[in-house]
Amino acid sequence: MPRTEPRTVPPGQRLVAELPVQHYGRVPALSPETWTLSVVGETAGPERVLTWDDLQQLPRDAIVADQHCVSKLTSQDVVWEGVLVRHVVDLAPPADGVGHVLVSATYGYSASLQLDDLVSPRSLLATHRNGEPLSAERGGPVRLVVPHLYGYKGPKWIGEIAYLREPGRGFWEQRGYHLVGDVWRQERYSYQE
Repeated sequence: MPRTEPRTVPPGQRLVAELPVQHYGRVPALSPETWTLSVVGETAGPERVLTWDDLQQLPRDAIVADQHCVSKLTSQDVVWEGVLVRHVVDLAPPADGVGHVLVSATYGYSASLQLDDLVSPRSLLATHRNGEPLSAERGGPVRLVVPHLYGYKGPKWIGEIAYLREPGRGFWEQRGYHLVGDVWRQERYSYQE
């Protein structure tokens, strides 16, 4: 259940009732019937492709989490529902020595993450937001949610998880954003690395 007591927001953030919908480029027309998630790169076994039906067979969870934008806005107590990322990683684990991932989405968007952030107990492949299926504008049918990182680390319209031994730079990281993006440390820009 959403919290009712006031609490602080991360340093440098300003509380808003609802984050505005933001994305780079146009909104794709994706459907659950055609959606897939590929797990590739430095895998411990064969690469894997999951369909919507495969995802629905995994345990479902809900988390209540704040959503943070690198533009300094925070919306509190968003209810996300979907599949914890660790369930997908259990199906297609990384090889030994892998510490990073590049999560890719439609239209060439991608985000680099540390493997530990991806498999955090609260990282979710979200299909619902506040009790409703994700709209296309909010990343439906599936988006990545990593609550302790800025929103650019959680791509909408996710389609691939690539395991890497060395960090790569995703879409916004190539354009000057921080490689880690921890909201509590205000890791917004690459010059802070």
